[in-house]
Amino acid sequence: MDLDRPPPRSRGIYLLPNLFTTCGLFAGFYAIIAAANSQFTAAAIAVFVAGLADGIDGRVARLTGTSSAFGVQYDSLADLVSFGLAPALVMYHWSLSALKFDGSVMGRVGWAVAFLYAACAALRLARFNTQVGVVDKRWFVGLASPAAAGLMMAFVWAFADGGLGWSGEELRYVALGVTLCAGLLMVSQIRYWSFKGSGEGGARADRVPFAVLLVVPVAIAVLVIDLPRVLLAVGLLYALSGPVTGLWLRWRGPSTPA
Repeated sequence: MDLDRPPPRSRGIYLLPNLFTTCGLFAGFYAIIAAANSQFTAAAIAVFVAGLADGIDGRVARLTGTSSAFGVQYDSLADLVSFGLAPALVMYHWSLSALKFDGSVMGRVGWAVAFLYAACAALRLARFNTQVGVVDKRWFVGLASPAAAGLMMAFVWAFADGGLGWSGEELRYVALGVTLCAGLLMVSQIRYWSFKGSGEGGARADRVPFAVLLVVPVAIAVLVIDLPRVLLAVGLLYALSGPVTGLWLRWRGPSTPA
């Protein structure tokens, strides 16, 4: 027996975190099917479900010590479907497809912008994977793909349920702007707070100020008042927080710490 030979590499994978990743992938796939059948509220909710699954799988992997290179790559591919393709297609079926009524050129602009969003999501995920362990974990460089998808789907949900009285066809130019801005913010160099704690190593890595915990019950109480409209407001505020903070720091000058 050759004692210098390395032990064979295990071919197994960890079930629990990848199970949540698969649930998120299914939710994204279901959103595409629901949008194709004009069930836009269900499609938007499915993308939010995918977002919850995406937040759970990584946490479960870290808490149970089941992180793996396979899980990282699988999660990234699932995110491309759930937060790249699904939001783009839901937005296209709900609103952007109506641009064809303004002429063949605008019809092509509609699906081109939907594709641009999906491509930006792919680029954002690829950049994130190459920058893990390099950038400060307290910040995202560019709008995270789940946040961009949340903004898109909150916009669809807020109007598709009929609560505000406007249809996707009537809002097609607003939808065009939202899709374009969400896609470009993902590949921008604008920094966004990641809500991932202090950025310190060790046991303090995931700690946040106590005041943040006080916001949680208040946020839950506000959400139950009018869930889709509140989610839209939160998504807009978070998307604007990066550019506004960047402009404020630039105005304050170089003496302000990054």
